[in-house]
Amino acid sequence: MRQPRILLLTSASLFFAFGIFALTETRATEKPMTKQANGTFEVKLAPQDDKSEDALLGRMTIDKQFHGDLDATSKGQMLTAMTAEKGSAGYVAIEKVSGILQGRKGTFVLQHSGTMNRGDQQLNITVVPASGTGELVGLTGKMTIKIEGGKHFYEFQYTIAK
Repeated sequence: MRQPRILLLTSASLFFAFGIFALTETRATEKPMTKQANGTFEVKLAPQDDKSEDALLGRMTIDKQFHGDLDATSKGQMLTAMTAEKGSAGYVAIEKVSGILQGRKGTFVLQHSGTMNRGDQQLNITVVPASGTGELVGLTGKMTIKIEGGKHFYEFQYTIAK
């Protein structure tokens, strides 16, 4: 008949085992810290001949240069819809950003959705999921834009899960 093996656990081995479990558990549940990037940008919009018969619909290319915490360029496309009501319109856009975000080099894509209702503006700009490359893999976030005195400013709240 076989004798049962007795497993002797010392307090040091229990502490070690618990420490490894706690470290693994902490890393698995840690959430990436949200960071903020700020700066200015210049934008060039160029109307495109979309051959639409409706003068209220338009298409433009986007060419941007970001400065500050985001040192980058972007290229994109925008679709617009004007209305007969002054101060009311809508647009959607996609732009690919290439450069350095607070020391991390790579690319990512921003998706825009904006409306104006008699001058009241709503704008949502988000990072397209899984669009980050290079050191920006895992990037998520939202950007806000302010225009003051004809100058464009951005505020970018983001996380990088890596």
